[in-house]
Amino acid sequence: MSSLSGIARLMLVEQDPVFRSGLLNCLSRFAEFRVVAEAETIPTAWRNLTELARDELDAVLIGIGGEFAQQVKAQYPDLPVLVIEPLAERELLAAFQAGIEGYCPKGSSISEFVAAVRQITTGQNYWRSQVLDQIRLVSSRSQSVSILKVIRQNWRLSGLGQIEAALNEINAQLKSTSLSNLDRAFLAGRRRELKAAQWLIQKTLPAEEIAPTPRTIVPVESSLTVSAQEIEPVLEMPRPKAWQGELCDRIAAKLQSNLENLTDIPLEIDILKLEKKRELFFIILRQFEDLLDELRFSQLLPDQFAAKQSHILRDLWQAIVMQFFGRYSTIRVKNRDFEIVATLLEEGNTVQTEILDKIPLVQEIFEHLLFETPLIVDQMQHEIGTIEARDRALDLLENLIIQLANATIQPLLNRFATLEAIKQGFYDRRLLSTREIERFRNDLSWRVRSERLFSEPKAIFESRYRLFVLEEYGINRIVIYSPRTEELAELSGLQLAVTLALETRDAISPRLRSVIAFLGSGIVYVLTEVIGRGIGLIGRGILKGIGKSVRG
Repeated sequence: MSSLSGIARLMLVEQDPVFRSGLLNCLSRFAEFRVVAEAETIPTAWRNLTELARDELDAVLIGIGGEFAQQVKAQYPDLPVLVIEPLAERELLAAFQAGIEGYCPKGSSISEFVAAVRQITTGQNYWRSQVLDQIRLVSSRSQSVSILKVIRQNWRLSGLGQIEAALNEINAQLKSTSLSNLDRAFLAGRRRELKAAQWLIQKTLPAEEIAPTPRTIVPVESSLTVSAQEIEPVLEMPRPKAWQGELCDRIAAKLQSNLENLTDIPLEIDILKLEKKRELFFIILRQFEDLLDELRFSQLLPDQFAAKQSHILRDLWQAIVMQFFGRYSTIRVKNRDFEIVATLLEEGNTVQTEILDKIPLVQEIFEHLLFETPLIVDQMQHEIGTIEARDRALDLLENLIIQLANATIQPLLNRFATLEAIKQGFYDRRLLSTREIERFRNDLSWRVRSERLFSEPKAIFESRYRLFVLEEYGINRIVIYSPRTEELAELSGLQLAVTLALETRDAISPRLRSVIAFLGSGIVYVLTEVIGRGIGLIGRGILKGIGKSVRG
């Protein structure tokens, strides 16, 4: 570790804001590491490297791709590099040959990731023995590299690097909400052109197999401070489709704007300060993507999800709680220390019953994303990738994320609502007083009762779902049509009475309006034709009498 203070100064290059936030949170727990620079795009990364690499960086962690990591290593050979982006065999071979110090792909355990960072910042290498075996196998199949292959490979690296940099800049510009429709259309067209060029280069100049130059490297198991049992092998997982990434990107862009509750319905997350609310949403989005990858890897079948849905949502909620609050965080209450996460997870059954099991159309959105099943929109099936399916999937996913956020905060309000440390760390400054907090909790309590007893039965009776969605100016509520016959048949007690009252009103109301209209017409007739005319005749008689007396 070259830093005089004994702290390794790191730069993190990762385009996924959710994953980047997770890494920052992980590294912040270790006093020996400090992230001094971040980059979401390759151009930003180059600017940071130009300013910091010589004297102010001890290592760079790269999650944007193997080719960019090779370019960094070529430009700054003395700067340790850890690649965290999953690489194919040929990319591993090229990275190893380029002299990159370590490889620890996304999905590795935290203990392994920390060990990898520690290795490269102390002048050692981090390559798993399994990966080295892969590299040796590929190397043994490789032939000597001709000059033509080297030229082609250099052309490929240079061209793809420039295209990738341009694409990242355009994607960053497209996230801006201030773009005009004309500018947005121009940038979208430019992005299509660049992607076409990227595809053409990949087809005409395929990656070459390059035999690595001999390197002496210590197998990772012999120098790690963690045991081999703690390091789980990371298998190649099925990659999500492009449209799933587009959905998540659109939500991530919305999370950069205002997150104020625009409805008249109080939500648990309303108590959070803006930065905490945004952090929670990003954590949920990342955990959701990880869950989809895990479900794909486990080869879950379409007919198995319904039976596992409740358990899957519970596991997702637990992962979010641990990530947001910190798995081992403690808080002191009346001279006694409590583990925050362990205490909050005790509320699991309540959260499951009151929130998780009531989130609408969970099965539909998961099956759509996992198995590409069509979505029903207004009684019509829409295949994956269509505008209708994309918009409905976005609504369902946003509602799921918002409800998971509510489920994360609900146990906090039940257990630690008025503790000063919690208030200062998480709450909006307008809700810091005990009185405001209790008023907020009462409003939530009334909302839960009202929803359960009146609003939900009414929505079931009307064959509708009410969804919370993200809009430009905050969180709003929409209504979508969907038959709910089975739920209507299961209603009982006061909920059933509400639907019966609605049905009675619907049956009586038109006839009552007709009777009132008829009676109203009769009253108007009597007032105008009978009484009005009578008054008119009397008035005329009075006027005639007055006229005669005047003439007399």
